Amino acid sequence: MGDLGPFWLSIKVASVATLLDVALGAPLALLLARGRFPGRSLLAGALTLPLVMPPTVLGYVLLILLGRRSLVGGGLEQVFGVSLVFHWSGGALAAGVAAFPLFLIPARSAFEDVDPMLEDAARLLGRRELSVFLRVTLPLARRGLLAGVVLVFARALGDFGATLMVAGDIPGRTQTASLAIYDAVQVGDNARAGGLSLLISVVSIVALMVAQRGDRSPRTAA
Repeated sequence: MGDLGPFWLSIKVASVATLLDVALGAPLALLLARGRFPGRSLLAGALTLPLVMPPTVLGYVLLILLGRRSLVGGGLEQVFGVSLVFHWSGGALAAGVAAFPLFLIPARSAFEDVDPMLEDAARLLGRRELSVFLRVTLPLARRGLLAGVVLVFARALGDFGATLMVAGDIPGRTQTASLAIYDAVQVGDNARAGGLSLLISVVSIVALMVAQRGDRSPRTAA
């Protein structure tokens, strides 16, 4: 199978993408689940748009937004000296954007399914809002949140189109497992393509098994 660099880079990209999606997605999911404000449906639609956009189109849009001549990309490079285009971090961001709806949708449903009466009971017992969220809301919503985490990681692990458009296919730098598999197939290296495909499949299966075991663990409450 040869060099495993693309596999480890995929793990790195998927892990960073998952962290980004959870950090941004959890507050947004809670806002959409509990908030009542004008434009909520529009915001929800915009956040789930990557789910139906072709990956290459999504990647092209991100490339335009993050390019050196853009306001965002140029600002990041001038202020922080960071260039996301043709860098693995850009691939992680692209994979995270592509997978974001797969966390947002189950997380929002999970928060909506939490019984507000249980949260109110915790408040009556003297819990502060942060304590109510950490000890009641999160444990009760954990199934949907955990499902979203697994879906995001698996989706980001195998992302192709968006990552290719933003980070490129540079061996040793931005070439993830999916890109390496495609290149291997093009040159007839079936052993490498099959080996990397097997590794990605095993990691995805293990992630699902971990999620299922976590789903069976006892809940905590206030």
